[in-house]
Amino acid sequence: MSDEQSHKVHLSLEDHERLRELRAQKPARNVPKLALTPGAMLADRVAETVGSWRFIVIQSVLLGIWIMLNMIAFINHWDPYPFILLNLVLSFQAAYAAPIIMMSQNRQSEIDRRHAEHDYRINVTSALSCRTSILPRHRAIICIYEQRSAIAIPRYPDLRVRRRAIQRRMK
Repeated sequence: MSDEQSHKVHLSLEDHERLRELRAQKPARNVPKLALTPGAMLADRVAETVGSWRFIVIQSVLLGIWIMLNMIAFINHWDPYPFILLNLVLSFQAAYAAPIIMMSQNRQSEIDRRHAEHDYRINVTSALSCRTSILPRHRAIICIYEQRSAIAIPRYPDLRVRRRAIQRRMK
């Protein structure tokens, strides 16, 4: 046990404090959840619907029916050839759909940002925990890695830099 203790890496006071804080928070168990307002739920539902192939196919069929009915005059021409009424309907749809989709995308980017921050906190906790518990067997694995990569080092200078960084961490 004392042999393992002597091989541990010593953290600075800041690192110990940060590790203690992160362990108290338990970031892996406390996934951030965002409460959805009714407007946010509606925006998500609209974005999900408008951004689907089902919507595109249904809208294309309806537009084709609209144009065909006006071209063959089966029913009285309610929207003659330049299809100004159809243009107005589509402009109205786009005017409302675009901001709603943007609201959904902004909310989704906020969720993604929170998830990235959460992942970062977990990674910091893991990195600090690993730095405090490097045992002799882990050092042996790192030495084997260094020996294997030493063959490729003359050809790849970035491996040389990586090896120096590993050696610095081990001291």
